[in-house]
Amino acid sequence: MRAARSFNLHPEYILVSALLIEMGVFGMLGRNFGTAANGENIVRHSVELALLALALLPVILTGGIDLSVGSLLGLCAVVFGKLWRDVGLGWPVAALVTVLLGGAAGGFNALLIARFRLPPLIVTLGTYSLFRGLAEALTQGTDAFTNFPPGFLIIGGGRLAGLPTQAWILWFVVVFVWLLVHRTTFGRTMRVIGFSAEGARFAGIPVERRLALVYVLAGTITSLAALTYTARLGTAKADAGLGYELAAITAVVLGGASIFGGVGSVRGTLLGVCLLAVLNNGLGRVPATMSHATELSGLLTGVLLLIALAGMRASHGWFNRSV
Repeated sequence: MRAARSFNLHPEYILVSALLIEMGVFGMLGRNFGTAANGENIVRHSVELALLALALLPVILTGGIDLSVGSLLGLCAVVFGKLWRDVGLGWPVAALVTVLLGGAAGGFNALLIARFRLPPLIVTLGTYSLFRGLAEALTQGTDAFTNFPPGFLIIGGGRLAGLPTQAWILWFVVVFVWLLVHRTTFGRTMRVIGFSAEGARFAGIPVERRLALVYVLAGTITSLAALTYTARLGTAKADAGLGYELAAITAVVLGGASIFGGVGSVRGTLLGVCLLAVLNNGLGRVPATMSHATELSGLLTGVLLLIALAGMRASHGWFNRSV
Protein backbone atom coordinates (compact mmCIF):
# COMPACT_ATOMS: atom_id res chain seq x y z
CA MET A 1 0.00 0.00 0.00
CA ARG A 2 2.78 2.45 0.86
CA ALA A 3 4.67 1.52 -2.30
CA ALA A 4 1.59 2.11 -4.46
CA ARG A 5 0.97 5.49 -2.90
CA SER A 6 4.64 6.46 -3.24
CA PHE A 7 4.49 5.69 -6.95
CA ASN A 8 1.27 7.65 -7.30
CA LEU A 9 2.62 10.70 -5.48
CA HIS A 10 6.22 10.70 -6.67
CA PRO A 11 6.52 9.40 -10.25
CA GLU A 12 9.43 11.85 -10.63
CA TYR A 13 11.69 9.40 -8.78
CA ILE A 14 11.05 6.73 -11.40
CA LEU A 15 11.54 9.22 -14.22
CA VAL A 16 14.87 10.41 -12.84
CA SER A 17 16.05 6.81 -12.53
CA ALA A 18 14.92 6.01 -16.09
CA LEU A 19 16.60 9.16 -17.37
CA LEU A 20 19.90 8.27 -15.70
CA ILE A 21 19.73 4.76 -17.15
CA GLU A 22 19.04 6.20 -20.61
CA MET A 23 21.98 8.56 -20.37
CA GLY A 24 24.25 5.76 -19.19
CA VAL A 25 23.23 3.38 -22.00
CA PHE A 26 23.44 5.98 -24.76
CA GLY A 27 26.67 7.34 -23.29
CA MET A 28 28.24 3.93 -23.83
CA LEU A 29 26.61 3.05 -27.16
CA GLY A 30 25.96 6.37 -28.86
CA ARG A 31 28.45 8.35 -30.91
CA ASN A 32 29.41 11.63 -29.19
CA PHE A 33 26.31 11.41 -27.00
CA GLY A 34 27.97 12.86 -23.91
CA THR A 35 29.47 15.93 -25.59
CA ALA A 36 28.50 19.51 -24.76
CA ALA A 37 27.54 20.06 -28.40
CA ASN A 38 25.09 17.19 -28.26
CA GLY A 39 23.67 18.49 -24.98
CA GLU A 40 22.94 21.79 -26.68
CA ASN A 41 21.45 19.88 -29.61
CA ILE A 42 19.06 18.06 -27.25
CA VAL A 43 17.95 21.37 -25.75
CA ARG A 44 17.35 22.97 -29.15
CA HIS A 45 15.34 20.02 -30.44
CA SER A 46 13.22 19.58 -27.30
CA VAL A 47 11.99 23.16 -26.78
CA GLU A 48 8.92 22.77 -29.01
CA LEU A 49 7.96 19.50 -27.32
CA ALA A 50 8.41 21.10 -23.89
CA LEU A 51 6.25 24.08 -24.87
CA LEU A 52 3.46 21.83 -26.13
CA ALA A 53 3.64 19.70 -22.98
CA LEU A 54 3.39 22.83 -20.82
CA ALA A 55 0.44 23.96 -22.93
CA LEU A 56 -1.30 20.64 -22.31
CA LEU A 57 -0.63 20.41 -18.58
CA PRO A 58 -3.36 22.89 -17.47
CA VAL A 59 -5.77 21.30 -19.96
CA ILE A 60 -5.15 17.82 -18.57
CA LEU A 61 -5.38 19.10 -14.99
CA THR A 62 -8.97 20.15 -15.74
CA GLY A 63 -9.75 16.66 -17.03
CA GLY A 64 -9.63 17.74 -20.67
CA ILE A 65 -7.42 16.92 -23.62
CA ASP A 66 -6.20 18.81 -26.68
CA LEU A 67 -5.30 16.69 -29.67
CA SER A 68 -5.02 19.70 -31.95
CA VAL A 69 -1.76 21.23 -30.68
CA GLY A 70 0.43 19.55 -33.30
CA SER A 71 -1.85 20.63 -36.13
CA LEU A 72 -2.11 24.14 -34.70
CA LEU A 73 1.68 24.34 -34.62
CA GLY A 74 1.70 23.56 -38.34
CA LEU A 75 -1.03 26.10 -39.09
CA CYS A 76 0.72 28.85 -37.10
CA ALA A 77 4.03 28.12 -38.84
CA VAL A 78 2.40 28.38 -42.27
CA VAL A 79 0.48 31.55 -41.36
CA PHE A 80 3.66 33.18 -40.08
CA GLY A 81 5.46 32.33 -43.31
CA LYS A 82 2.59 33.61 -45.44
CA LEU A 83 2.28 36.86 -43.50
CA TRP A 84 6.00 37.51 -43.85
CA ARG A 85 6.55 36.44 -47.46
CA ASP A 86 3.23 37.04 -49.22
CA VAL A 87 1.62 39.81 -47.17
CA GLY A 88 4.90 41.63 -46.62
CA LEU A 89 4.70 42.12 -42.87
CA GLY A 90 7.91 42.49 -40.88
CA TRP A 91 8.73 39.33 -38.98
CA PRO A 92 8.04 40.83 -35.51
CA VAL A 93 4.53 41.90 -36.61
CA ALA A 94 3.95 38.57 -38.34
CA ALA A 95 5.04 36.79 -35.15
CA LEU A 96 2.63 38.86 -33.05
CA VAL A 97 -0.26 38.10 -35.39
CA THR A 98 0.69 34.41 -35.25
CA VAL A 99 0.53 34.43 -31.44
CA LEU A 100 -2.90 36.09 -31.63
CA LEU A 101 -3.98 33.41 -34.10
CA GLY A 102 -2.88 30.68 -31.69
CA GLY A 103 -4.91 32.25 -28.90
CA ALA A 104 -7.92 32.57 -31.22
CA ALA A 105 -7.64 28.92 -32.26
CA GLY A 106 -7.53 27.94 -28.59
CA GLY A 107 -10.55 30.18 -28.11
CA PHE A 108 -12.40 28.24 -30.81
CA ASN A 109 -11.75 25.01 -28.92
CA ALA A 110 -12.85 26.78 -25.74
CA LEU A 111 -16.09 27.95 -27.33
CA LEU A 112 -17.11 24.44 -28.29
CA ILE A 113 -15.93 22.83 -25.03
CA ALA A 114 -16.83 25.44 -22.41
CA ARG A 115 -19.82 27.17 -24.00
CA PHE A 116 -21.51 24.22 -25.69
CA ARG A 117 -20.10 21.60 -23.30
CA LEU A 118 -18.98 19.25 -26.06
CA PRO A 119 -16.45 16.52 -25.16
CA PRO A 120 -12.86 17.83 -25.43
CA LEU A 121 -11.73 14.61 -27.11
CA ILE A 122 -14.25 14.97 -29.94
CA VAL A 123 -13.80 18.72 -30.32
CA THR A 124 -10.00 18.65 -30.50
CA LEU A 125 -10.05 15.58 -32.74
CA GLY A 126 -12.13 17.68 -35.13
CA THR A 127 -9.87 20.73 -34.88
CA TYR A 128 -6.87 18.43 -35.27
CA SER A 129 -8.09 17.77 -38.81
CA LEU A 130 -9.39 21.30 -39.33
CA PHE A 131 -6.13 23.08 -38.47
CA ARG A 132 -4.01 20.66 -40.51
CA GLY A 133 -6.41 20.97 -43.43
CA LEU A 134 -6.20 24.77 -43.31
CA ALA A 135 -2.40 24.59 -43.31
CA GLU A 136 -2.46 22.33 -46.35
CA ALA A 137 -4.98 24.58 -48.10
CA LEU A 138 -2.78 27.64 -47.56
CA THR A 139 0.21 25.86 -49.08
CA GLN A 140 -1.62 23.60 -51.59
CA GLY A 141 0.19 20.83 -49.74
CA THR A 142 3.54 21.57 -51.38
CA ASP A 143 4.52 25.21 -50.79
CA ALA A 144 7.19 25.90 -48.21
CA PHE A 145 8.32 29.21 -46.72
CA THR A 146 12.08 29.69 -46.45
CA ASN A 147 14.80 32.37 -46.45
CA PHE A 148 13.59 34.03 -43.27
CA PRO A 149 15.46 37.10 -41.98
CA PRO A 150 18.58 36.47 -39.87
CA GLY A 151 17.00 38.35 -36.96
CA PHE A 152 14.21 35.77 -36.81
CA LEU A 153 16.48 32.75 -37.33
CA ILE A 154 18.49 33.77 -34.25
CA ILE A 155 15.52 32.52 -32.19
CA GLY A 156 16.16 28.98 -33.40
CA GLY A 157 19.89 28.95 -33.96
CA GLY A 158 21.43 31.75 -31.93
CA ARG A 159 22.76 31.99 -28.40
CA LEU A 160 22.01 34.41 -25.59
CA ALA A 161 24.12 34.57 -22.41
CA GLY A 162 25.69 31.22 -23.29
CA LEU A 163 22.43 29.35 -23.85
CA PRO A 164 20.38 28.61 -26.98
CA THR A 165 18.02 31.52 -27.60
CA GLN A 166 14.90 29.40 -27.58
CA ALA A 167 15.85 28.05 -24.15
CA TRP A 168 15.10 31.52 -22.74
CA ILE A 169 11.63 31.43 -24.31
CA LEU A 170 11.06 28.03 -22.73
CA TRP A 171 12.31 29.29 -19.36
CA PHE A 172 9.85 32.19 -19.45
CA VAL A 173 6.95 29.84 -20.20
CA VAL A 174 8.10 27.36 -17.53
CA VAL A 175 8.11 30.07 -14.87
CA PHE A 176 4.74 31.40 -16.01
CA VAL A 177 3.03 27.99 -16.05
CA TRP A 178 4.66 26.96 -12.77
CA LEU A 179 3.39 30.09 -11.03
CA LEU A 180 -0.04 29.63 -12.59
CA VAL A 181 -0.39 25.94 -11.72
CA HIS A 182 1.34 25.82 -8.34
CA ARG A 183 1.07 29.28 -6.82
CA THR A 184 -2.31 30.73 -7.77
CA THR A 185 -5.93 30.18 -6.88
CA PHE A 186 -6.56 29.63 -10.56
CA GLY A 187 -4.19 26.68 -10.51
CA ARG A 188 -5.98 25.15 -7.54
CA THR A 189 -9.33 25.52 -9.27
CA MET A 190 -7.94 23.59 -12.26
CA ARG A 191 -7.46 20.60 -9.99
CA VAL A 192 -10.90 21.00 -8.45
CA ILE A 193 -12.48 21.06 -11.91
CA GLY A 194 -10.45 18.00 -12.89
CA PHE A 195 -11.64 16.04 -9.87
CA SER A 196 -15.29 17.11 -10.26
CA ALA A 197 -16.57 19.82 -12.58
CA GLU A 198 -20.05 19.64 -11.07
CA GLY A 199 -18.64 19.91 -7.57
CA ALA A 200 -16.66 22.95 -8.68
CA ARG A 201 -19.85 24.58 -9.98
CA PHE A 202 -21.59 23.96 -6.66
CA ALA A 203 -18.59 25.56 -4.93
CA GLY A 204 -19.11 28.72 -6.96
CA ILE A 205 -16.16 28.29 -9.31
CA PRO A 206 -16.82 29.72 -12.82
CA VAL A 207 -15.96 26.43 -14.53
CA GLU A 208 -16.72 27.52 -18.10
CA ARG A 209 -14.60 30.65 -17.78
CA ARG A 210 -11.70 28.71 -16.31
CA LEU A 211 -11.87 26.10 -19.06
CA ALA A 212 -11.97 28.79 -21.72
CA LEU A 213 -8.85 30.45 -20.35
CA VAL A 214 -7.02 27.11 -20.20
CA TYR A 215 -7.64 26.35 -23.89
CA VAL A 216 -6.79 29.90 -24.97
CA LEU A 217 -3.52 29.60 -23.04
CA ALA A 218 -2.80 26.26 -24.73
CA GLY A 219 -3.28 27.82 -28.16
CA THR A 220 -1.08 30.80 -27.29
CA ILE A 221 1.81 28.65 -26.04
CA THR A 222 1.45 26.43 -29.11
CA SER A 223 1.94 29.47 -31.35
CA LEU A 224 5.22 30.19 -29.53
CA ALA A 225 6.27 26.60 -30.21
CA ALA A 226 5.45 27.17 -33.89
CA LEU A 227 7.72 30.22 -34.03
CA THR A 228 10.66 28.45 -32.36
CA TYR A 229 10.13 25.41 -34.61
CA THR A 230 10.16 27.56 -37.75
CA ALA A 231 13.21 29.52 -36.61
CA ARG A 232 15.12 26.34 -35.77
CA LEU A 233 14.46 24.63 -39.11
CA GLY A 234 14.41 27.79 -41.20
CA THR A 235 11.32 26.61 -43.04
CA ALA A 236 7.55 26.48 -42.57
CA LYS A 237 5.50 23.70 -44.15
CA ALA A 238 2.03 22.27 -43.65
CA ASP A 239 3.40 19.11 -42.03
CA ALA A 240 5.18 21.02 -39.25
CA GLY A 241 4.52 19.51 -35.83
CA LEU A 242 3.16 16.26 -37.24
CA GLY A 243 2.82 13.75 -34.38
CA TYR A 244 3.90 16.23 -31.71
CA GLU A 245 0.58 15.97 -29.88
CA LEU A 246 1.23 12.30 -29.04
CA ALA A 247 4.72 13.05 -27.72
CA ALA A 248 3.47 16.03 -25.68
CA ILE A 249 0.64 14.03 -24.10
CA THR A 250 3.09 11.22 -23.35
CA ALA A 251 5.47 13.64 -21.63
CA VAL A 252 2.70 15.04 -19.42
CA VAL A 253 1.36 11.61 -18.47
CA LEU A 254 4.83 10.20 -17.86
CA GLY A 255 5.38 13.15 -15.53
CA GLY A 256 2.62 11.91 -13.25
CA ALA A 257 -0.37 13.87 -14.56
CA SER A 258 -3.62 11.95 -14.38
CA ILE A 259 -5.51 11.73 -17.65
CA PHE A 260 -8.63 11.77 -15.46
CA GLY A 261 -7.72 15.27 -14.26
CA GLY A 262 -6.76 16.87 -10.97
CA VAL A 263 -3.15 15.63 -10.71
CA GLY A 264 0.00 16.90 -12.40
CA SER A 265 3.05 19.13 -12.02
CA VAL A 266 5.39 21.26 -14.10
CA ARG A 267 8.43 19.46 -12.69
CA GLY A 268 7.09 16.05 -13.66
CA THR A 269 6.12 17.29 -17.12
CA LEU A 270 9.64 18.61 -17.76
CA LEU A 271 11.13 15.30 -16.60
CA GLY A 272 8.84 13.52 -19.06
CA VAL A 273 10.05 15.82 -21.82
CA CYS A 274 13.69 15.12 -20.88
CA LEU A 275 13.08 11.37 -21.00
CA LEU A 276 11.63 11.56 -24.51
CA ALA A 277 14.22 14.07 -25.75
CA VAL A 278 17.14 11.92 -24.61
CA LEU A 279 15.46 8.83 -26.08
CA ASN A 280 14.98 10.48 -29.49
CA ASN A 281 18.52 11.84 -29.56
CA GLY A 282 20.16 8.69 -28.26
CA LEU A 283 18.47 6.39 -30.76
CA GLY A 284 19.79 8.54 -33.58
CA ARG A 285 23.36 8.13 -32.31
CA VAL A 286 23.45 4.37 -31.78
CA PRO A 287 24.92 2.84 -34.99
CA ALA A 288 22.53 -0.11 -34.99
CA THR A 289 19.45 2.15 -34.94
CA MET A 290 20.56 5.18 -36.96
CA SER A 291 18.60 4.34 -40.09
CA HIS A 292 15.43 3.53 -38.11
CA ALA A 293 15.67 6.12 -35.33
CA THR A 294 12.45 7.95 -36.26
CA GLU A 295 10.39 4.77 -36.48
CA LEU A 296 11.80 3.40 -33.23
CA SER A 297 11.25 6.70 -31.46
CA GLY A 298 7.58 6.78 -32.47
CA LEU A 299 7.13 3.14 -31.50
CA LEU A 300 8.73 3.57 -28.07
CA THR A 301 6.82 6.80 -27.41
CA GLY A 302 3.56 4.95 -28.03
CA VAL A 303 4.65 2.08 -25.81
CA LEU A 304 5.62 4.46 -23.00
CA LEU A 305 2.25 6.20 -23.22
CA LEU A 306 0.36 2.90 -23.05
CA ILE A 307 2.44 1.73 -20.09
CA ALA A 308 1.85 5.03 -18.26
CA LEU A 309 -1.90 4.91 -18.92
CA ALA A 310 -2.14 1.26 -17.88
CA GLY A 311 -0.22 1.95 -14.67
CA MET A 312 -2.36 5.00 -13.94
CA ARG A 313 -5.57 3.07 -14.55
CA ALA A 314 -4.43 0.19 -12.33
CA SER A 315 -3.47 2.62 -9.57
CA HIS A 316 -6.74 4.54 -9.97
CA GLY A 317 -8.81 1.39 -9.80
CA TRP A 318 -6.78 0.05 -6.87
CA PHE A 319 -7.38 3.19 -4.83
CA ASN A 320 -11.09 3.15 -5.68
CA ARG A 321 -11.35 -0.41 -4.41
CA SER A 322 -9.40 0.40 -1.28
CA VAL A 323 -11.60 3.35 -0.21
